[in-house]
Amino acid sequence: MSLKHLAHRLDDCSRRAFLGGVAKAAFGVSLLPWLTPLASAADPLAAIARRPTARNCIFLNMNGGMSHLDTWDPKPGTETGGPTQALKTNADGVQVSQYLPRMAEQMDKVAVIRGMTSTQGAHEPAQYLMHTSFTQRGTIRHPTMGAWMSYFTGRGNPTLPTSVVVGGGGRHPGAGFLEAKFAPLPLGNSKAGLQHSARARGVTEESFDRRMGLLSQLNEGFAKEFPQKAVRGYQDLYQEAIALMGSKDLAAFDLAQEPEDLKDRYGDNEFGQGCLLARRLIEHDVRFVEVNLGGWDTHDDNFDRVGERANILDEGLAALLPDLESRGLLEETLVVVATEFGRTPRINQNNGRDHYPKAFSMALAGGGVRGGQVYGATDPTGSEVAAGKTQVTDFNATIAYGLGLPLEKVVMSPSGRPFTVADKGRPITALFG
Repeated sequence: MSLKHLAHRLDDCSRRAFLGGVAKAAFGVSLLPWLTPLASAADPLAAIARRPTARNCIFLNMNGGMSHLDTWDPKPGTETGGPTQALKTNADGVQVSQYLPRMAEQMDKVAVIRGMTSTQGAHEPAQYLMHTSFTQRGTIRHPTMGAWMSYFTGRGNPTLPTSVVVGGGGRHPGAGFLEAKFAPLPLGNSKAGLQHSARARGVTEESFDRRMGLLSQLNEGFAKEFPQKAVRGYQDLYQEAIALMGSKDLAAFDLAQEPEDLKDRYGDNEFGQGCLLARRLIEHDVRFVEVNLGGWDTHDDNFDRVGERANILDEGLAALLPDLESRGLLEETLVVVATEFGRTPRINQNNGRDHYPKAFSMALAGGGVRGGQVYGATDPTGSEVAAGKTQVTDFNATIAYGLGLPLEKVVMSPSGRPFTVADKGRPITALFG
């Protein structure tokens, strides 16, 4: 039985997995993004209707569910606030928790959204909603903001990807139903840089070119046997990887080129160095960089664990914002601090806080956002959104608005269903200006 006949006997999901495995075996691809099917638009892409306030985005994902009461929305002196104290900041009327002392000196650059709410209270579906604006389903994967940005704006650098995810793990939605070429480049460790991006030791340029020529011949036959767009997309990505191997812009991934004192300011940890790497990538015209900081799932020992996690965030973010500003990049770079949900105002028997999607906080800086402001509010206990209720889709629409992405543009999935960047979300335009 031929591979073609075997592939056609599989169901759609199994066929994608099968073709992905065959493509990986044939192409030898290990550093390329997830294999994803194609999205096609019924009409040519419409022009972006408004002038963007930001050209780039650095998306800091606080994975695990960050406690709003112990970071951006402290409630000192209350039962639900626990022992966490509030700090005055350099922005009039804005307070943050004791765990963010460095950021207290930079809140004039930051807008805090305190009225966030989510429909999802479990990690994976809540992270999926935060990344895509859609409910997670077994029949389809939706694009992330970085993939949408790649789809609508194209590359800023001809040899570097539009989007990079640092420390995101294997569950990242990636390009969703868009072509594989729109997927972010996954990078496991910020300190290690881009792995497997050089020829193997002992392989000369001549030998490498000869091998690539042979592989190209094999690929021609494979593409004829399997004419799916996903396979063609993987071939395109493979060629892009080869081009990247010879690019001078690989230096963007090399943190060794940064001064030691600056690296120290960001923090000697993967998140802090990931923030520094994000700045380097933005300088080299990568348009969207996500950096992940996990460990926020504080069902027990909340206050010690939040203190440790928040210190890492505080150090990295407080180094990133002035570094971007000193290079003239902050006004064109939207910096996002996001999390999938908050933590319960009630402190449990293990001195922890549990999942709480009903009310939480996120933050924005740079990229045309007016700093020193708070949008929305929770009640005195931090349990309910009292003003400015903001759905996750609204928050994502706000990011897309800042980046100038066409919120109303309809893109059809391979199954013929219509989708937009932030589903039905409405941007908070008052944050800008």
